[in-house]
Amino acid sequence: MQRLVILGGGESGVGTAILGKKKGYDVFVSDLGVIKDNYKEVLKINGIAWEDETHSENLILNADVVMKSPGIPDKSPIVKKLVEKGIPVISEIEFAAPFTKAITIGITGSNGKTTTTMLTYHLLKSAGLNVGLGGNIGKSFAWQVANENYDCYVLELSSFQLDGIINYKPHIAIITNISPDHLERYDYKYENYINSKFRITMNQTNEDFLIYDDADEAISNWLQNNKTNAQLIPFSLTKSFEKGAFIKNNTMEVNINQEEFEMKTSDISLEGKHNMKNAMAATSVAQLMKIRKETIRESLSNFQGVEHRLEKVLKIQHVQYINDSKATNVNATFFALDSMTVPTVWIVGGVDKGNDYSELMSLVREKVKAIICLGVDNKKIIDAFGNVVDIMVEVESMSDAVKTAQHLVEKGDAVLLSPACASFDLFQNYEDRGNQFKSAVRNL
Repeated sequence: MQRLVILGGGESGVGTAILGKKKGYDVFVSDLGVIKDNYKEVLKINGIAWEDETHSENLILNADVVMKSPGIPDKSPIVKKLVEKGIPVISEIEFAAPFTKAITIGITGSNGKTTTTMLTYHLLKSAGLNVGLGGNIGKSFAWQVANENYDCYVLELSSFQLDGIINYKPHIAIITNISPDHLERYDYKYENYINSKFRITMNQTNEDFLIYDDADEAISNWLQNNKTNAQLIPFSLTKSFEKGAFIKNNTMEVNINQEEFEMKTSDISLEGKHNMKNAMAATSVAQLMKIRKETIRESLSNFQGVEHRLEKVLKIQHVQYINDSKATNVNATFFALDSMTVPTVWIVGGVDKGNDYSELMSLVREKVKAIICLGVDNKKIIDAFGNVVDIMVEVESMSDAVKTAQHLVEKGDAVLLSPACASFDLFQNYEDRGNQFKSAVRNL
């Protein structure tokens, strides 16, 4: 009996444990932190051995294969020991994929991947396909492989999940864009992070597809200097393609397999340039999956968007409050500011991941009337924008941030929470940060 050890007792860890047990592995789950009670319950019910708040080396280093949760860095001592012993350390996606015949659509990128994943899933599900949603969102992929019987999966894949693949390949891969993020996990080398994203296509054949942003510098450079066997399907806001997706005369056109799809951009429910890119990527998948054009049109016009991503919360006294808590890096905030059409009070700050704020400078000059810094250490933000806006305020709670914003706005303005930083200094995660913002706005 092969021994499967799982590091991390969260959603992906517990899902993998259930699938491993079902497939006849001797399964053990080990978490250096505390496993949540609901997950402990699931492990107990399924008769799976586990430990938390420790890693017992004698129970881990005898593994045949190890599934490492994406949150655990490769540099952690136990992972280094496993690698030294030559024990394969893989991700949940790599472990689960061989146990399903379903085709997978894998979506990665520094920004836009959640919206693109949700929109792709919405397009396929609305067309009546038997489709699952997993990876970085929703129910664990491994758990679904163990308990469901889907024909295809739409998977949001982080660079950490891709780092742990060996043979996995999606039939259709999307790279929405690449900008510096999580560099602390990649020795602060941007090229390591870029290569990590491109692992999504490394096992693809000429029967598979890679959909990508043609205007993205990091993506274009990689494709010029490296080879993928996949058929390439570019999308662009400015260029036209014989095979690919583009915007021309305020119309989105997608040309794939001699099939042409057209739709006025004004009929697409998502707003902003970056969302046109997300829509082009998702529509390219729908075309490849041979979904009826009428269904695609309908789905693009009724899609509701993703929580915490440019989410319109409330309009109070002609001021729109917008929750973009999911913007955890500068590039995401760039898109948010770029889509603002009225004077904006911008709430920013948190745990800085080596941010370079200079690329936001022209947008801040043009759109932002005041900045509210919401973080434990705001020095970099103050240094960057102190001379650019007239008003800068530091606060340490979300309710203070929202109340302060309310004092600074006039009729017709907007208040935008788009932190450009991780949330762990004052909040559990970006969802908690976004939910606190929404509740503070509703309490005004």
